[in-house]
Amino acid sequence: MVNNVLVIGDLHAPFIKKGYLEHCKKVYKQYKCNKVVFIGDVLDNHYSSYHETIPDGLSAGDELKAAFYKLKDWVKAFPKAVVIMGNHDRIIARKAITTGLSKHWIKNMGEILDAPGWEFYTEYEFDNVLYVHGEGCSNLQLSTLNRYKSMVIGHFHYKAEIVFTASSIDILFGMAVGSGIDDKSYAMEYAKFYTKKSIISCGVVLNNGTLPMIIPMTLNKNKK
Repeated sequence: MVNNVLVIGDLHAPFIKKGYLEHCKKVYKQYKCNKVVFIGDVLDNHYSSYHETIPDGLSAGDELKAAFYKLKDWVKAFPKAVVIMGNHDRIIARKAITTGLSKHWIKNMGEILDAPGWEFYTEYEFDNVLYVHGEGCSNLQLSTLNRYKSMVIGHFHYKAEIVFTASSIDILFGMAVGSGIDDKSYAMEYAKFYTKKSIISCGVVLNNGTLPMIIPMTLNKNKK
């Protein structure tokens, strides 16, 4: 069997770009994918960030509720998936440590999202390709060489690229898949004046881990 993997960029639910789900579903079907990897930051957890938060934003409960309902459609579309735990996904566990709360009080993320078919990992290897969220991987080629393994990352919303490196015996790739976040959401207020904007795209890794591709989402240029 030929394995074709759909790689979904950072969602930061509930602040997901409108139309991104439909884009990912279309790519999944078009490239005959039979495996799905969410590359991390499925949740934003803005209300609980260690950085400045918007005081007029949703409360902790309301943001989680909004994220839950947004992700219901993703769970329905992709009932079985691998989910890499991103830095935003891990905020709640970090807060628990900060407050001295035992990890035994923390629910599994799959239980919270009602996604029993989603498997959660800090990193995941499949067909000799390593899937990680991407902290510390700003230099994608160097990160690939350090692990000496083909690698797929998210984390950098403004980065959608594929780099190759080769030796006399093999060839490796590094792919940053872009993201699915809505830059106009208040959670992205900190990046309002950044020159670089989020690249709305997903990735596929085809032919048993040998062929990486980035598929950008078509944006409506006339929409203000």
